[in-house]
Amino acid sequence: MITEVYIDGASRGNPGPSGAGIYIKADSGQIRVPVPLGTMTNHHAEFAALSEALRICRSRGLKALSIRTDSQIVADAVEKRYVKRSEFARYLEEILDLMNGFDLCFVKWIPSKQNREADSLSKKAVQMSIEADNDET
Repeated sequence: MITEVYIDGASRGNPGPSGAGIYIKADSGQIRVPVPLGTMTNHHAEFAALSEALRICRSRGLKALSIRTDSQIVADAVEKRYVKRSEFARYLEEILDLMNGFDLCFVKWIPSKQNREADSLSKKAVQMSIEADNDET
């Protein structure tokens, strides 16, 4: 069975407090994970969301993934195995390495309106990043 994974990255400011939202529809049920990411740009948060989702899926023993993102830059980078901006190369290398650990794994672009659950979780994670920054000061 292929597991559907929805991801989103968000940033309040560019750069600013950031977070990843990961929504997994697995046979065993739904998994919702907000991941605070600290300070980064929105594009960095989108790539980090995919890395985090792959780690979570691997830790849960999932083998076949259909990953959906509303980030065209992330979907294109994975499909072409290439990034124009060198600052994203380390993310892509890590993502491709993680993807090799699954029996089946692909990334598909979807419109934002189909990614509302992951978007909501990413915004919650941004708030968690802001609160963590406030706790440190």
